[in-house]
Amino acid sequence: MIDNLFLLAIAAFGWGLSLTTYRLFARKNNWPMGSLHADLPVIPILLGLFALTMGLLFAAARGAYDGGWIIVLCGILLAIFWTGFLRVGSQISLFLAPVAAALLLIGWLPVILGYEQPRWAHARPADLVKRTDPVAPAKPDF
Repeated sequence: MIDNLFLLAIAAFGWGLSLTTYRLFARKNNWPMGSLHADLPVIPILLGLFALTMGLLFAAARGAYDGGWIIVLCGILLAIFWTGFLRVGSQISLFLAPVAAALLLIGWLPVILGYEQPRWAHARPADLVKRTDPVAPAKPDF
C-alpha cells in the first residue's frame, strides 16, 4: 500500500527546505538565481517555510516509530539533491513546494478534525481505478 500523505510530506519538506536555503547556496557558489530569489527573497523563503512546516508537522504527528524520522531524513536528502545537483532546476520548487504542502494539508485536515481519511490518501492507485469487466453478449438458446 502506498501512503500518499507520507510521500507528500517528504516532498513538501524537501522542496520547502530547498526553497528556503537556495539563495544562501546560490550566492555563496555564484549559481544563477531567478528574479524572485534575487529581487524579493522573502516570498520564496515564506513559501519554503510553509511547505517545510507542513512536512515537519506531519512527521511529528506520525511519530518516530511510524515513519516521522524517515520523512525528515528523506526530505533532507531530497533537498540536498534538489539544491546541489539540479541548481537552477530548484526554481520549479516555487510551484512544487506549496502544491505539495497544500495537498498534504487537504489530505491530512480531515484526520485532524476527526473525520475519515480520504480514500486517495491511503489507497493504492489500482484500487482507485474503477474496474469493469466486459460482459459477453448472451448467446441465444436455439
